[in-house]
Amino acid sequence: MSKNLSGADYPLSKIFSSDFEYVIPPYQRPYAWTTDQTSELFEDLHSFYQYEPDEEYFLGSIVLIKEENKPHAEVIDGQQRLTTLTILLAVLSNKLQGDDRKALLQYILEPGNKFEGLESKPRLTVRSRDRDFFASYVQGLKFDELFAMDEKALENESRLNIKRNSQLLDKYVSEKLGDDVEQIESFTAFLLRKCYLVAVSTPNQKSAFRIFSVMNSRGLDLQPTDIIKADTIGMVELDAQREKYNERWEEMEVELGRSRFNDLFSYTRMIHAKEKAKRSLLEEFREHVLSKGIGPEDLISAVLEPYAEALLIAKNSNYVAVAHAEEVNRYLKWLNRIDNSDWVPTAIEFIKNNKDKPEYMAWFFERLERLAAFMHICAYNINQRIERYNKVLSALENGHSPTDPINEVELTDDEKYKMLKVLDGDIYELTSRRRNYLILRLDAFISDGEATYDPTILTIEHVLPQTVDKESEWAQWWPVAEERKIWVHRLANLVPLNKRRNSSARNFDFDKKKNAYFLGRKGVSSYALTTQVIGYTQWKPEDLPKRQMELIDILAENWRLKPDA
Repeated sequence: MSKNLSGADYPLSKIFSSDFEYVIPPYQRPYAWTTDQTSELFEDLHSFYQYEPDEEYFLGSIVLIKEENKPHAEVIDGQQRLTTLTILLAVLSNKLQGDDRKALLQYILEPGNKFEGLESKPRLTVRSRDRDFFASYVQGLKFDELFAMDEKALENESRLNIKRNSQLLDKYVSEKLGDDVEQIESFTAFLLRKCYLVAVSTPNQKSAFRIFSVMNSRGLDLQPTDIIKADTIGMVELDAQREKYNERWEEMEVELGRSRFNDLFSYTRMIHAKEKAKRSLLEEFREHVLSKGIGPEDLISAVLEPYAEALLIAKNSNYVAVAHAEEVNRYLKWLNRIDNSDWVPTAIEFIKNNKDKPEYMAWFFERLERLAAFMHICAYNINQRIERYNKVLSALENGHSPTDPINEVELTDDEKYKMLKVLDGDIYELTSRRRNYLILRLDAFISDGEATYDPTILTIEHVLPQTVDKESEWAQWWPVAEERKIWVHRLANLVPLNKRRNSSARNFDFDKKKNAYFLGRKGVSSYALTTQVIGYTQWKPEDLPKRQMELIDILAENWRLKPDA
């Protein structure tokens, strides 16, 4: 082991002692453990305590920037465990009284000793954004106040995780140990004496980040973005500059949320690589993005921040401009109904460079939505979708403008033919996501795009039932089974409804079905397509060909599916 690198295993009584003064640096990720990881940790600890109380329990490793014989320890890896263990010790302290509580609190708060030159302070100081919150409610044992907080009022995800994990551990301690002081003390003694962490320390930041990049965390694996952050910001020499870059990084992460922030790196990789990922995101991001010699300033200013802003516009459908904004946002909302996100890299690349050209934005997103709808409805697989979008991404790198727009986002005549063929087929036999998208898009075209929809309560129903009783009116109107088979699943015979009604109404005769099944509680339908059907007086074989043609024409006109359109 290098002379600058040391490692040893310590019981928690030593980990949470005056030998260590933990500080979570600002460039670290937020506290991200959810109740899943916290539940797993507590159940593992309690099970071990019950069945193997005399054995030692290993909690994993932590990586610190720490000089020998000095307590100050900058946590590079391990904040999730240290924070969660602090919460657990605080919850246990809160269950005790008097001297017992005071004794246990010493593992949460350094009581100070003027003769040893020790100040009174928390053993663990979390990131500045959440420092006062954690110190007050967890380390200050104000759990009643914490539990009473409205989760929607909490400022960020880390505070939400702190609250939820505190509640979970409080619940588990109550269930497993009850109010039995001896049980609480026995379990606490097990934690402090029998549970160990390996602390790996180095005074060198570069070495610490290298260790951080190759080690796995227990419970919540490191995200590629955490390692990229360590690789990038860890190279900055000046503290002030590192703080500045970290703050901007953290603002993006908070604004996007952790999941969408991770997606941002996948989309950025796709924009640069223009091919399906073959290896891990970390490897490919390093190869296709960081290998270009991008430093912290350029990575944040020229790459991540512009794409993060574009991603928020794309996913929230909140483009703002003096003109065409409503039009652009309408297309973005439909794109977000597609059951994949393969369109996003193309969208954010265009938004990044053209958001100040609202007319061009409207032109592009009308075509991108049509392209996405085509691949969705025609059941393109992921490889086909990526290949097709990458043609557009490649074209975006070349010169284009509102007067000379890119042609690759347009459908080819062959693609238009494929889509028209699917539209005139058995729509109901498409997957539910594909047919729902199509039916709602058609309904929006009929209502001039003014209708709004809640797809969670949508069902697509047949006018002519799938099963026809031989004594019914349907059997008289549709005596030929083969003719029924041709039309039952096609566009003309399908209507959207807000929710499933009494299933027996599906086979009612036409007039009764319209009133009992198609009309809402207020005597009207929420959908233009269904309202059209309610206006029919009969539903016979001669009625459907004309309706089918009319509906196909509406789709063809609005999606411009005819050759040269």
